[in-house]
Amino acid sequence: MTTMPIPSLVIRLAVPTVISMLVTALYNTADTFFVSRLGTSASGAVGIVFSIMAIFQAIGFTFGAGAASMISRKLGAQETKAASRYASTSFFLAFVSGLIFTVYGLFSIDDFMIRLGSTETILPYAKSYAMYILLGAPIMCTSFVMNNVLRAEGKAAFAMVGLVTGALLNIVLDPIFIFTFGLGISGAAIATLISQCISFSILLSVFVLRRSSIRISIGNISRKSKEYFDILTLGTPSLCRQGLASIATVALNVAASGYGDAAVAAMSIVGRTFLLVLSMMIGLGQGFMPVSGYNYGAKNYARVKEAFWFTVKTGLLIMAVTAVTGFVMAPEIVSVFRREDAEVVAIGTLAMRLQFSALILQPLFVSTNMLFQSTGHAARATFLACNRQGVYFLPLILILPSIFGITGIQMTQPLSDILSFLTCIPFLYFFMKKLNKLEKEKIS
Repeated sequence: MTTMPIPSLVIRLAVPTVISMLVTALYNTADTFFVSRLGTSASGAVGIVFSIMAIFQAIGFTFGAGAASMISRKLGAQETKAASRYASTSFFLAFVSGLIFTVYGLFSIDDFMIRLGSTETILPYAKSYAMYILLGAPIMCTSFVMNNVLRAEGKAAFAMVGLVTGALLNIVLDPIFIFTFGLGISGAAIATLISQCISFSILLSVFVLRRSSIRISIGNISRKSKEYFDILTLGTPSLCRQGLASIATVALNVAASGYGDAAVAAMSIVGRTFLLVLSMMIGLGQGFMPVSGYNYGAKNYARVKEAFWFTVKTGLLIMAVTAVTGFVMAPEIVSVFRREDAEVVAIGTLAMRLQFSALILQPLFVSTNMLFQSTGHAARATFLACNRQGVYFLPLILILPSIFGITGIQMTQPLSDILSFLTCIPFLYFFMKKLNKLEKEKIS
């Protein structure tokens, strides 16, 4: 962490994470692809239920990323027992939170789906899909925690194996359960649940078999209020980023539902596709985070800066190539999911092209947010995390459709991305000045 050349180190940690993120996003996209064969309403149901999965991810990343920020710094300071307390505490917090969510969701499933933006025609599909997804809440939440803990320790490859195995299994099981067994949309949900359980088992085995220096156990749950505070405050940026992603998805579904099932299905397809693309940048950023946190804790400020700019430049190259490809191929991409419905293709094509137009802005503001989070600057990280799908997106999704109709829905996310990019620039400027000052003080 402190001696390997930065490009090699970030890439070594980022590649398994990028693969994990890509495959995880891919099996969400695979669900959309296979379920779309059942009709436009079924395709829309995946978009409705996806917001629930985003909530699970928000819970897992809140506790997992909050603990990971401390774990990487504690390991940098050679405090392994403290790192184990943070890992164990975040694991069981996530498990209990997921269990509460399961009970709440199953006992109010009809009303829950309507509140998430389901239309009357989408509702039966959404219920059938959500029921099994809700059962897996504790497993999904804790899997995200373990994934973050392993990355914080520099063992991203173990995290990758767990997530990729589950994701690939899900892709294989989807058509079998949906079509061969004739279970329809419930089959897609069952496939996802089984795959998540397998992924959870693989991740947990790393700790059970002691292939990690960190120990997760009930006995290691912290009794120090400060450590809970650390997890929650440092996890708040992830809560805002992932939680607001869920809220934004609900708001988008509600707005799109006013224009029919085709609009809900189209925006669902665009959302899954864009998540697949954005996962590359997020994965690269999460490979950068342990490098940043570890070296910041070790007071190697020059390496923090070098890692940051390497991440931005690498991300810029990847996103630029992807943006051009996605813009040109937008009609073909949407048609892969729902070629039979011309309205879905038309709505999805414009929305996708607008989002790809702003994709090149992602590397700077994603990396800046993760820089603040990994170095313990929770308030600034939280504010920046809130911008993209909270501070800017939510007001825009309420205002723009009333002015521009469905075009307002399609342009909300890219406009929010532009505003988020502009906002992060002054925060980054002043933090870099601070790092330069700390570096000079260390030398003197």
